[in-house]
Amino acid sequence: MFPDWKNWRHVVKLDPDKAADEYMIEQVVASGTDAIIVGGTQNISREKVLRLYKLLKPYPLPKILEVSSVDAISFGFDGYLIPIVLNAGHPQWLIGAHKEAVKLIGELMDWQVLLPEGYIILNPDCAAAELTKAINPLSREDVLAYARCGENLFSLPIIYIEYSGKFGNPELVSYIKNRLNNARVFYGGGIDNAQKAEMMGKVADTIVVGNMVYTEAIKNLPDTVKAVS
Repeated sequence: MFPDWKNWRHVVKLDPDKAADEYMIEQVVASGTDAIIVGGTQNISREKVLRLYKLLKPYPLPKILEVSSVDAISFGFDGYLIPIVLNAGHPQWLIGAHKEAVKLIGELMDWQVLLPEGYIILNPDCAAAELTKAINPLSREDVLAYARCGENLFSLPIIYIEYSGKFGNPELVSYIKNRLNNARVFYGGGIDNAQKAEMMGKVADTIVVGNMVYTEAIKNLPDTVKAVS
């Protein structure tokens, strides 16, 4: 079964394409974060995923692989997040890549450890937006419509509002969250201190921090956890 993700308030996302060592992983685990997601957009390979997994393996924290490429699927993780980009400009990222993965390894899949998530990418300059040809800019009504489609048409349990490297609009995140009934709202992008974590923690169910752990801002990581606890 997928770990108890509904109680996560703070998650760290680690990119297999970026450098990581034992000391950095120790800092991440010691911060008090609820879970670790391994995922990225560029140059993701099974070798890089496994290298990161070996660093994480000694720790009991939930370890989740966000599957962005079938070539990077690795066994051993506690759960697997399957991103569906709701505002993708190419159907490959709405259903195409997913169909190919199921075609390739469908007989081996344990569907109980998979959790789909509906991404809405709102930073047009990020790598994920470029890869998926994400449709931008969007009005808040457009964003809400995508979120409602994800929740009600596709029954997605997570709506992930992604700014990827840029701090987003808390008012927009609040607007979306207050109009959804069942899906939980994840927010990611630009959180590198307690103030930003608290702002987004008030309007999202779960905040995801990533880039800060690869900079001097990693010293603020425990404070971002406390800000949403």
